[in-house]
Amino acid sequence: MPFKTRLLAVVAPLTFGVALALPLLVPSTASAHRGWMVPSATVLSGEGAWVGVDAAVSNELFYADHNPMRLDAVVVTAPDGSVEKIQNPATGKYRSTFDVQLAKPGTYKIGSAVSTITASWTQDGQVKRFRGSPEDFARQVPAAAADLKTIKSFNRNETFVTRDAPTTTVFAPTGKGLELVPVTHPNDLVAGEAATFRFLLDGKPAADLEVTFAPGNSRYRAAPGDFKVRTGADGSFKVTFPEAGMYWMNAVVRTGETGRGPGGPGMGGPGVAPGGAQPPATPLAGDGMSASYTATLEALLP
Repeated sequence: MPFKTRLLAVVAPLTFGVALALPLLVPSTASAHRGWMVPSATVLSGEGAWVGVDAAVSNELFYADHNPMRLDAVVVTAPDGSVEKIQNPATGKYRSTFDVQLAKPGTYKIGSAVSTITASWTQDGQVKRFRGSPEDFARQVPAAAADLKTIKSFNRNETFVTRDAPTTTVFAPTGKGLELVPVTHPNDLVAGEAATFRFLLDGKPAADLEVTFAPGNSRYRAAPGDFKVRTGADGSFKVTFPEAGMYWMNAVVRTGETGRGPGGPGMGGPGVAPGGAQPPATPLAGDGMSASYTATLEALLP
């Protein structure tokens, strides 16, 4: 079905269809605490178009039942490639919300791309730990630190909205982390029709990458409905979504030592001793890298 035949007025949102091919449909158990952003519409037409976006980290997909998503790293990439701020941000107990004005025709990317470094080193006979941005790492960690070990992470979380005709400028790869390079436009997807996507890792094809798809509305199904596909040698894969609706897509790459022991700045949680005291910092096991990509897509009725 041609894209232009499915455009509706601003008040009538469309759903964007995704497809799932490759015979590798592997059911899996739903994962807890998955981050997502869901726009109030994915395809609109006409001037004066706006979308509202819900953002949360939840146990059930697209139901705010755990924590709100932080919005400090979320930006809007306009169809001409310019970067805009989100509007009217607000954070509640379980979810965050914000608005995006679609002032220009074309496809918008709404999302975050966050780079962090976790490190350990030895200084004056003691193990030191760090977790933060690459800029803070350069300022706070000695350049010639002894026994330096690092885990470099790059995480993306995105969704896409189109006003009028779809465009592709926002999909230009940056060469950093895992990136989605769609062959089939994410706002022109239809349930039951095969779509093609491609993943790059640091600008190169992400071969043999496992990609998970999870449909929303799991509370109304006996089984979660998750399925997995794998990328080919060139990083591409085909997918045909079995039914219309919102889908959560996720892929993760890890190399080297990416485990995190207790102790050190930002490393609370299971390693925190009773009473809130931090245990002694422990060194990382080795160097490692992790990259993740998450997107919320919508599959349309045929």
